[in-house]
Amino acid sequence: MKTLCCLLVGILAIYGSFAVDRNNFKTCEQSGFCKRLRAQKPEKSQYSLDPKTVAVQGNTLVANVVTVDRETQPPKVLHKYVLKLSAIKDGTFRVEINEAEPLYPRYVPQLALVSAPVTDKLELVSSDDTKVIAANSQGHRVVITVDPLKIEFLDKSGESAVVLNENNQLFVEPLRKRKEAVEDETGQILEEDEEGTWGETFKSHHDSKPRGNEAISLDVSFPDADQAYGIPEHSDKVNLATTTSGEPYRLYNLDVFEYELDSRMAIYAAIPVMYAHGSKRSVGVFWHNSAETWVDVVNYADSNVVSSLVNLVTGGQKRKVDARFMSESGVLDVFVLMGDKPKDVLRQYTALTGAVPLPPKFSLAYHQSRWNYVDENDVASVDEGFDTHDIPADAIWLDIEYTNGKKYFTWDAEKFQHPAEMVSNLTAKGRKLVVIIDPHIKREAGYFLHEDATEKGYYVKNKDGKDYDGWCWPGSSSYLDFMDPRVREYYASLYRYENFAGTSKDVHIWNDMNEPSVFNGPEVTMLKDNRHYKSPEPGQEGISSFWEHRHIHNEYGLFHISATHKGMLERDDKKYRPFILTRSGFAGAQRYAAIWTGDNSAEWGFLAASVPMCLSLAIAGMSFCGSDVGGFFKYPDSELMTRWYQAGAYQPFFRAHSHIETKRREPWLYDAQTLSLIRDANRRRYALLDFWYTLFFEQTRDGLPVFRPLFVEYGDESEVLTIDNQHLLGDKMLVRPVLEKGVSSVQVYLPGARTRTVWYDVDTYQAYPADGYITVDTPISKIPVYQRGGSIIPRKERVRRSSALMAHDPYTLVVALDANNTATGTLYIDDGETYDYKNNKYIYAKLEYTQERMTYTYIDESATYPTGSWVERIVVAGIKTAPRSAKLLQGDSTTSLLMTLHKGNDVLVIRKPAANMAKPWKITFSY
Repeated sequence: MKTLCCLLVGILAIYGSFAVDRNNFKTCEQSGFCKRLRAQKPEKSQYSLDPKTVAVQGNTLVANVVTVDRETQPPKVLHKYVLKLSAIKDGTFRVEINEAEPLYPRYVPQLALVSAPVTDKLELVSSDDTKVIAANSQGHRVVITVDPLKIEFLDKSGESAVVLNENNQLFVEPLRKRKEAVEDETGQILEEDEEGTWGETFKSHHDSKPRGNEAISLDVSFPDADQAYGIPEHSDKVNLATTTSGEPYRLYNLDVFEYELDSRMAIYAAIPVMYAHGSKRSVGVFWHNSAETWVDVVNYADSNVVSSLVNLVTGGQKRKVDARFMSESGVLDVFVLMGDKPKDVLRQYTALTGAVPLPPKFSLAYHQSRWNYVDENDVASVDEGFDTHDIPADAIWLDIEYTNGKKYFTWDAEKFQHPAEMVSNLTAKGRKLVVIIDPHIKREAGYFLHEDATEKGYYVKNKDGKDYDGWCWPGSSSYLDFMDPRVREYYASLYRYENFAGTSKDVHIWNDMNEPSVFNGPEVTMLKDNRHYKSPEPGQEGISSFWEHRHIHNEYGLFHISATHKGMLERDDKKYRPFILTRSGFAGAQRYAAIWTGDNSAEWGFLAASVPMCLSLAIAGMSFCGSDVGGFFKYPDSELMTRWYQAGAYQPFFRAHSHIETKRREPWLYDAQTLSLIRDANRRRYALLDFWYTLFFEQTRDGLPVFRPLFVEYGDESEVLTIDNQHLLGDKMLVRPVLEKGVSSVQVYLPGARTRTVWYDVDTYQAYPADGYITVDTPISKIPVYQRGGSIIPRKERVRRSSALMAHDPYTLVVALDANNTATGTLYIDDGETYDYKNNKYIYAKLEYTQERMTYTYIDESATYPTGSWVERIVVAGIKTAPRSAKLLQGDSTTSLLMTLHKGNDVLVIRKPAANMAKPWKITFSY
């Protein structure tokens, strides 16, 4: 009991202090491999390719690579490696370097790739003693310099786009056996491996490192690049900073309670994809590795670049970005994404790791959460509060206190005696329940899950092969080994209704603490020398029979949410789409879950940080992103709370959440004006739900994020490359949330001047030609939002208590005309929750407007859905010449329509055309 009390005191010290203790987390100097590799700056690479071994088979070039000691004559071969260069269909290349005969297997991530990449033909163009040249069918060439090894990727015009090992930072530390210490007759040690090779200590934690050093490193150069992006999750700007004078970016999933702002420290997610953009091209690299990784960046356009990172001559070239990836273990496996435009390179990445699947529609609406709603009466009161105060909401969330003693898949027998009835009361209003399920399992005798996992060997093991015992919210806890397919099957089965009493199809899941968080572990996570399941292979015993946690750390949460996803699918025979929220993230996590930015605070800086953090996650595949509205810690005043709701209403995941020790902050607990403004923000979100839903559907097809930085659409404008306080929704809407305290106006950048783009204020329909920055007045009721001229956006103005109740409500179609007086848009409709859309039960339609007509036609003509929705209003903004009359043609029917022209802002309103959205229609105009 004393031990538990001491631990709880320690937890409160960490989790109640509302500040990061940097001493709990490593710097590069304290991370053995980062310190070791970062210090290495050879003038010439040791690695060279043997041109005599070059062979091309199908899509892959294979050759031997050796390291040589250049101090000996002739140079002595030290180690042998195998290089594989593969071509992938859409202009991507894959480069793999591994030991020719590794002492032990090296780990390659198992879940990051959505499937085996579709290959492209790779042709060997030429090969001699100095260079090897290969080409794919897309027009890209790869030039491999033999000695020292360098791999250069040329774009279709023949210019250098990406270069590997230009700065001689390639290292693959060879695995080796540990030597035994030898003593002479005096007891002096004659032979011992160097310090840190077979173990290292951080604070009180010792890592045994049974395989020894096994790190890898590679430098990547991006010629002609102006900025680099990606490698989330970090709390700094969307464009990556030069790191030579400080810490590298760190990718290592960690539970950092109230993380620091403007920091390159590791936090919850680690997605190792980087993009580089310049006026000539956009390219990228995906570093396929799940171990702890550090990334150095040098942008030669930065005036403060210090050349201490690398020893190179730039030849006066200023437009260039260099990066260096350093990982503790794994195979060197990197995908080179050849672009050429921002959208191309984003599609290439999602082609590898998967796009966000179509979520259930309710998940795009508003969510209300707190740690914790204390009992069923509290849930009912909060639910009723939204109706009483006329605020729409779609989900109420329960944190860990709903369980019986923090034992997952159970309910507190006193506070939640009737979970099924509680869920039924919510669903009667079209609302859902979301409950938390974390990966740590309470070590308590009689708890079925602990008993099963212990008996069947389902827990992660410590270095001695015993069940690992760490500490988390329940106290003494063990962690399911999701690497084991038996564990994933078992865990999935726990979500069946008969195993998780009180749940239904309307109960969804929140997977938190899955970095994994271990309160008494090194850096508040799991020991690196813990053991995970490895598929048995003949002749692989001892060290080769398991993976260490160091190999799979960043992928652990991905295995967790994939098992949850499987369980959610199977509980209803794959009929319904699940919603899952995860805190940790790795490449591919977007296929299973949404993500949020973790334990933020009620401070203006965290509100501002939510935009670049979600933008970085979005371009790394995880577009379904948001932050805790109002901040998890502390209490937001009325102004901050209002501005956060206004910003959250235009972010993909829209949830309010707060810490157990904070003052309650449901919207109606604020003053009347603040309540009204929060209501308005939520109603704005609901009016646009079908627009959001269409964007998410289109993301499943084109792989592009719904939440976009400006450079994705307007990368030819240098001004946008570092803008991250505003964002795009698809290519149709621009949002500049108010992120600063006490301001009465903000600067908004309107891109697209070269194409004569016009932007329309969504509140007034006032047109603004794209011409850079404008000043916008922002009283507390105003959030600057603009619709792009040339677009049509569907809205539903009859906002109800939940999205489900709006399913068949009528549409208002907002037509924003471009300089040619035309506009187009799309609309997606289905049942919002099942997979029936995969059986052609949906509508995907195109809306087009010209001066002569407006049409609604099906893009997918074979698909149908019996929607009851219709068009009650069409608003045409930017109209210069109004038609005299308009007629609706649908089927065999022709109807004359009523119109009103508002000359003050050039808006034409077509009133109640009553067009049925279940069938194509056309409106013709006469002048």
